[in-house]
Amino acid sequence: MQSSQLRQIVPGLVMCVLVAGAAYVLARIQHALLGAGFLEALVFAIIIGIAIRTIFSQQKSWQPGISFSSKTLLEIAIVLLGASISFATIRSAGLTLIIAVAAIVTMSIYVSFAVARLLGLSPRLSMLIACGNSICGNSAIVAVAPVIEANSDEVASALAFTAVLGVASVLLLPLLYVYAGMGALQYGALTGLTVYAVPQVLAAATPAGLLAVQTGTVIKLLRVLMLGPVIFTLGILQGKAARREGRATSRRNLVPWFIIGFMAVVVLRSLGLIPLEIVTILLTISSALTVIAMAGLGLSVDIRTVASAGGRVIVASSISLLLLVTVSYFVVISALQP
Repeated sequence: MQSSQLRQIVPGLVMCVLVAGAAYVLARIQHALLGAGFLEALVFAIIIGIAIRTIFSQQKSWQPGISFSSKTLLEIAIVLLGASISFATIRSAGLTLIIAVAAIVTMSIYVSFAVARLLGLSPRLSMLIACGNSICGNSAIVAVAPVIEANSDEVASALAFTAVLGVASVLLLPLLYVYAGMGALQYGALTGLTVYAVPQVLAAATPAGLLAVQTGTVIKLLRVLMLGPVIFTLGILQGKAARREGRATSRRNLVPWFIIGFMAVVVLRSLGLIPLEIVTILLTISSALTVIAMAGLGLSVDIRTVASAGGRVIVASSISLLLLVTVSYFVVISALQP
C-alpha cells in the first residue's frame, strides 16, 4: 500500500476504530448491568455507526477508510476464523452427523430464501437472511455479502434482525429442554443446529449440562464449516449471472480469496501447525476486526432504507428460524436417544 493511499485511509479507519471501542464499552456495561451479553459488540458497532451517519453528514475524507474497514478488514477476519475448525473435530463428529448437518443447512437455505422472496425481499437480502439463519448468523451474513454484491443497507437489515433473533433463541430454546422431554444429547444437538454464534450456543446449552455444551459446540463448528462450500457455490452462481447480464467477471473472482485463505487456515490448524495459544489470539483478532468492519458498515448505512424493509425482514427471519428449529427438533428426536 502506497503512502498516499495510507493517508487517505487513516481518517475513516480511525473513526471505525473509535466506534468499535465505544461498542466494546457498551457491551461491557450491558454485561455488568444485566449479567449477560444479549447483544454482541458488533451489533453495538452497527448501531453507533448508523447513529453517527444519521446525525452527522458523513465526511468525504472518511470514505476510503470506511470502505477499507468494511471490506478488507472483514475479509481478513473471515480468514482468521478458520482457526476455529480442525479436521479432527470434523472426524470426531462422524460421517452420519456431518451429512445430516449439511443436509439441514442446505434445506434451510433453500426454504428460507424462498420464504423471504415470497415476502417481497430482494434476492440479495433474501440470501443474506437464508445464510445467516442457516449457517452462523452474523459471520455468515458478512462473509456472503461481498460474494453476492449486497449493499450496506441490505447487510445492516439482515444483521439487525438476526441479532434480535439470536438473543431470542438463547432465551427461549431452554424451554424446549425443560418442557419437551429432551435429553442432554438431543438438546445439545438442537442448539448446535439452530443457534447462531458459538458463545450463544454455549449460553443456550449450559442449562442441560456439559454433554449438551460439548455436543452443541461440535455441531455448531460443522455448520461454520459449511460457510466455505456455500460461498464457493454462490461465487460460481454469481459469476454465471454476471456473464448472462454481460457484466465483466473473471475466474479468480468466482472463489473469493478470503475463502481460500479460510480453508488454508483450517488445513494449518488441522496439521497442528497453529498452536492452541495462537488459535486463541487469532480468534480474538478476528473478532476485533469484525467489530471494526461492522463500525464501517454502520457508518455507510442509510437508516431510512433499513427501516423501510423492517417488517418484512423480521417476518422472513422469524419464519426461517422457526422452520429450522422445527426440522432440527424432529431430526434430533428421531435420530438421538435421550
